Amino acid sequence: MRVLVVNAGSTGVKLRVVDTRDGTSRTLPGDLPGALDEIGEVDAVGHRIVHGGLRFDGPVLIDDRIRAEIADLTPLAPIHQPPALAGIDAARSALAQVAQVASFDTAFHRTLAPDAYLYALPAHAREALGIRRYGFHGLSVAYAAPRAAELLGRPVGALRLVVCHLGGGASVTAVAAGRSVETSMGYSPMEGLVMATRSGTVDPAAVIALARDGLDPDALEHMLDRESGLLGLTGTADMREVLARCDSGDTAAENALALYAHRLRAAIAAAAACMGGVDGLVFTGGVGERAAPVRARGTERLAFMGIAIDPDRNASADGSRDLRIDAGRVPVLVVEAREDLVIAREAASLLDG
Repeated sequence: MRVLVVNAGSTGVKLRVVDTRDGTSRTLPGDLPGALDEIGEVDAVGHRIVHGGLRFDGPVLIDDRIRAEIADLTPLAPIHQPPALAGIDAARSALAQVAQVASFDTAFHRTLAPDAYLYALPAHAREALGIRRYGFHGLSVAYAAPRAAELLGRPVGALRLVVCHLGGGASVTAVAAGRSVETSMGYSPMEGLVMATRSGTVDPAAVIALARDGLDPDALEHMLDRESGLLGLTGTADMREVLARCDSGDTAAENALALYAHRLRAAIAAAAACMGGVDGLVFTGGVGERAAPVRARGTERLAFMGIAIDPDRNASADGSRDLRIDAGRVPVLVVEAREDLVIAREAASLLDG
């Protein structure tokens, strides 16, 4: 089945045509009208939707009712849901006779137990606004975990894997027997690690202090989501530039990398603790696949867990192929991010079913 995958994010849209028979894909120009002439015939359109709330725990065929329910979740993902809805509308208009399927980043994390998804807030606060930990990057983890198991020659159901999706957004997920049991992102994609422009975890009292200083909710959201992270620490959101500036002795860049790596190490160790150990560590996403210094710094001082990286193999891992880079007891793998393939396969499975 040929599936057009639409990944509409807060900074642009990514289009790929994926053949689910062999996993091959072709990247298309970043706007749907411009890509129509190159698409050719497709059997379905698959959409990445960041937030499925508690309503969606798997892929669904999009109709007017489903589109409205996705729109109703906008307060939970105000940055991500609107462009996804725009992508749905554009694809339904341009390819009206083609089935449209929604896949959700949160769905993979619906296996989280109460001790992993609850916040210690009063019931009325949690229930009225749906405040709980949802988790994100699920589509990426849903590919990376089985792929890592394949590379290790073991069934994913027998493994405890820590998957680090490091890109513009960044998260660490504990996958036990193929199921999400802990993840660093929570109610929103802002919780957890330091990211390109997102703050990661901040003491709630600090946010209250900013509000008391005069920032309204919209301004706070913009600061924490768009002006923080690497950008807030260094003036650039690009990890490549941060690393280059580290090489030239830039103190702000070095401090940012140290903080990024510190939070990453802590999250890896926490994820392993939630599973009682770890059988494999996986790096994926643009930074995870291509930034050898981040992998090296992010695994420093984890030898007590059996995690160590071979410097030469780490340096050779540039995202061009899946690769093992470990030098310790625990396998460490670099795996290409293939959310597009998961989305395409989900669409094909739903329509075939």
